Formats: sequence, C-alpha cells, structure tokens
Amino acid sequence: MHTPHTAGQPDEATATGKAGPCPHVTVCGLPVHPLTLGESVAAAEALIADGGPHQHVVLNAAKIVQAHDDPELARIIRSCSLVNADGQSVVWAGRLLGSPLPERVAGIDFMTALWRSAARNGYRVYLLGAEPRVVEETARIAAAQGVQVVGHRDGYWDETQEPQVVAAVREARPDILFLAVPSPRKEYFLARRQQELGCALVVGVGGSFDVVAGLRSRAPRWMRRAGLEWFHRLVQEPRRMFLRYAVGNCRFLALTAVYWMRRSAHREGGA
Repeated sequence: MHTPHTAGQPDEATATGKAGPCPHVTVCGLPVHPLTLGESVAAAEALIADGGPHQHVVLNAAKIVQAHDDPELARIIRSCSLVNADGQSVVWAGRLLGSPLPERVAGIDFMTALWRSAARNGYRVYLLGAEPRVVEETARIAAAQGVQVVGHRDGYWDETQEPQVVAAVREARPDILFLAVPSPRKEYFLARRQQELGCALVVGVGGSFDVVAGLRSRAPRWMRRAGLEWFHRLVQEPRRMFLRYAVGNCRFLALTAVYWMRRSAHREGGA
C-alpha cells in the first residue's frame, strides 16, 4: 500500500489521512480516495490482507456539513484508511474544486461488491446494526450469496451493553464488520472501540441493510446518475429527511462556494 498525500487545492493541504490504498484528494477539507467501485474493492482487499484495523467511510453532502461543525468527526474521517464519495454532489464538488473523482461509489454498492469478494476469498463477515428483523434478513440474503456470515446483531444497544457488543464481534473473529448505524454514532463508536473489535476492516453502511432486506426501495438508476437519489429518500421518509436535505444541501452548496472562492483567490494570488 502507498502512503496517501494531500492533492488538490493548496488551501486544503492540511487534510491528512492514515496509510491508505492510494493518494487522496480533498473536497471541502476532507480526504477522498479517487477510486472506482472496482478499485475500491481491490483497495479493501489489500487492507484486509494487511490485517488492520482499518476503517472505511463514505462522504456525502450531509456528512461533510456534519464534519464541518464537528472537529472530532472530521478527525475520525481523516484517520480512515479508505474514503469514498457516496454522494453525486461530492463528485461534482470535487470537479469544481480541482479534485476530480472518477465516479460515485455508493455505500450499498460497495457493500454488495465486497460481499462478492468475501464469497470468493472466504472472508468472515459480521453484520451489526439496523432493526432485529432487518439484520436477520440481511444475514440470510448475504449467506445465500455465499458470504460466510459469522454473526449478526441489531443496532439497538445502550452504553452499558456496548462492552458485550464489542466482545461478541471480537469472539466471532470476522475479517470484515459491516456497521449499519447512523452517523456520527458509528464513527464515534469506532473511535472508541475499533482496536478492541479485532477485525481487519470495518465498513460503515448506514441504511444499506434496510434496502437489502426490502424495508426501503432504492432510487432508479437514472435518478442516481442525475444526483437525485436524495429526492427519492425524501419521498420515502419526509419527516426524517426534510431538514437534512432542505438545510443540509443548502449549507453544502455554501461550503463548496467558500472553498471555490478560496481556491480562486489562491490561484489569482499566485498568478
């Protein structure tokens, strides 16, 4: 593996990352690896071979805004070994800011592609998160695809139960842990417990178990390509998603504009 270095706009050169699969670029102050889906899976396989512990994280507009408000979350993201652009808006922002990304790598696409890799390579997999019936159905579907699922548990535990959750994962000895709990809860959990979990790679997958289990549908491909998947989610969960998209998307646009102006000012000053 190569040690990544910061590329892209000079004003973002302070963003640093842990040893990862390739040099990263920066988007709004955060590292993103410019990889396709296939390249991301190959990078994950290299991280698993390395033994870890390594963490994978995806960035969308909402998480970039969260990290802008939360320095600890930003620090955790910068420490991750593999960072993908989950949102099409992040890909567009990268192009605007001089940090081109080859494509969007959606969390659910990465998860299912890594399941296929796990089936081929015999990786041991643990599924943690979502509602009990959802994670059970997700485990059944993954196992039917040839994945060696060595354990699963729902995402509803309190602080007193956390040591037992960690112990259960560690005793199962997975190579990959798929963690389906909301951000920033999953990032904080891993910041506290990643070393104790004992797995080579942890992959945060948000609501992907819900989609796999059929609880929620995914946007049609044309909507995903047009960057409209957020609208599909808004229609499905209007109460939960309204503020996230109405406020969050506007704040992301404003944040991108700030970085674009800084980059433009730097280029004019260096001319």
